[in-house]
Amino acid sequence: MGAENNSWTSELAHDQWTPLSVSGSRPSARYKHAAVAVDQKLYISGGSRNGRYLSDMHILDLQTLSWSSPPLTVEPNAMTKSLQESFPATSGHSMVKWTNKLLLVGGHSKHASDTLTVLFIDLESLQCGMLETSGKVPAARGGQSVSLVGSRLIVFGGEGKQRQLLNDVHALDLETLTWEVLETVKAPPTPRFDHAAAVYSDRYLLIFGGCSHSIFFNDLHVLDLLTMEWSQPQIQGDLANARAGHAGINIDGKWYIVGGGDNKTGASDTLVLDMSKLVLSVLTSVKERDPLASEGLSVSSALIDDENLLISFGGYNGKYNNEVFVMRPKPKYSSQPKIFQSPAAAAAAASVSAMYAHAESEKLVLTEANNKNVKVSQTNNVQSMAEAKVIREELKLLESALEDARSESSSLKGKIVETNTVYPDLAKELQSVLGQLMVERSRCAKLEAQISEHQKTLETLPSIEEEVQLLRMQKSAIERDVEVAALQKQGSGGGVWKWVSRS
Repeated sequence: MGAENNSWTSELAHDQWTPLSVSGSRPSARYKHAAVAVDQKLYISGGSRNGRYLSDMHILDLQTLSWSSPPLTVEPNAMTKSLQESFPATSGHSMVKWTNKLLLVGGHSKHASDTLTVLFIDLESLQCGMLETSGKVPAARGGQSVSLVGSRLIVFGGEGKQRQLLNDVHALDLETLTWEVLETVKAPPTPRFDHAAAVYSDRYLLIFGGCSHSIFFNDLHVLDLLTMEWSQPQIQGDLANARAGHAGINIDGKWYIVGGGDNKTGASDTLVLDMSKLVLSVLTSVKERDPLASEGLSVSSALIDDENLLISFGGYNGKYNNEVFVMRPKPKYSSQPKIFQSPAAAAAAASVSAMYAHAESEKLVLTEANNKNVKVSQTNNVQSMAEAKVIREELKLLESALEDARSESSSLKGKIVETNTVYPDLAKELQSVLGQLMVERSRCAKLEAQISEHQKTLETLPSIEEEVQLLRMQKSAIERDVEVAALQKQGSGGGVWKWVSRS
C-alpha cells in the first residue's frame, strides 16, 4: 500500500486493522502522546520515551501517506514567556480541535505550573502559545480526559503533580475562557487516570476503565450533563477486561476502544460500544505484543473518501512503537432509543419518541393530501369533484387522528412528568425496605444459630441425666461408707489421737 496510491482506502477490509506504509521521517517511538485528525491530516504531539518527555509535533498527510515535522513558532505574549522559545515537553496531555486551533490540555511536564494549562497551535500559521483562562482553574494533572461538548471542554479525573488521584469534573467555556467546577450528584467514579471518555448525544459523558495506583478498572460510568447526575448502567454483550492507557473515538454513536493494558499484558481486543443500546462487543483482536495491544497509544477518526477511518499510532507494550494502523469500520445503522438507566434519560427518550410520532403524523397528512391532489388533476371534472369530496373526508379523518395522537402524546408527557416525580420517592422507599430486610435477615440468622445450639443441648440432656443419677448413687454410697467408718471409730475409743499418743 504505497503513498502514490490516492485511493488506498478502497483496498481496506472492514473491521480489521491494517498497517500503513508511510514515507518521510517518522516520529520517534513513544506513548502517552496526543493525536487528532483534521482535514485528512493526523497531528501528533509530545508523549514520553524512556522516562523523557517529548516536545515535538509531527503531521501525517493521509492522502499522500507522508510524514512531515514543520517547526512551531511561539506567539510573543506574556503568557508564553515560560515556553522558552520552544513547545514544552509534555506527556499524558489531551488534544482537541476548536475553530482553527489545536488545544492541548494538561499533561505532565518538568516545568508544569500548579494549575491546569491550555496551550494552542494555530493550524494556519503553526504559531503556538498559552491561553489565558480565568475562573476556578483546576489543579494541574495528567492522564485526565478532555471532551468537547458544544463550546465547552469537560475535564474529568487524572493524576495530580503529587500523584494524587482525582475524580472531579471541570468545564472550560471556550468562548469566555472561564473555568467552572461542575458539582455532581450520586456516586462518582472511583478516582482514576488513563481512562477513556466519550460524549453521546451532546448530553451524556461516558467514562470507561482507567486505573488507580494499584487497581485497573473495566467499569462504565455515565454523567448526565443536564442533571449532573452520575449513574453506572449495566453493559450488555461481551465482557471487557480491566485496562488503562487505552484510546477511544466516537463515530456515529459507536464508541471504538483500542488497546490499553494492566502493566502485565496488553489488551489485544478492539471493542465497540453501541452507545444507544449500551451493548459492548469485541470487533477484532490482534496477537499479543502487537503494537495495537499497547498502553498509551492514540486513536483518531479521519474522513477520507467519504468514509470515517480509525487511525492508530504509537504505544508501549514492552517496547515503544511508532507504527501507523488504519481500520475501516463497517457502516452500522440503528434507530433504537438510548437505554441509559436514569429517569432523566428515560424521560428524554420518551419525549423524543412522542415528538417523532407527531412529525410522522403530520408528514402522513401532507403526503396523503398531496397524493390525492395529484390524482384529482389527472381525472375529469366529475371524478375530480367526487374524489375531492373523498379527500376532504379522509383529510378530516387524518386531522382527527392527528389530534388524537397529539392528545395521547400530551397524556404521555404528563405520565412522564408524574413518573419522574414519583420515582425518587419510590426509590427512597425501596432503599428503606431493603435496609429493613437486611436487618431482619441478620436477626433471623442469629436466631437460627441460637436454635441450633439449643437443639444440640437438648440432644445431650438424656446422657446428662444418666450421669447425674450415677453421681447421686455414688454420693449415697460414699455417705453410707462415711457413716460406717464414723461408728467404727467411736467404738474403738481414742481413734486417731490414741495412735498418736502411743507413738
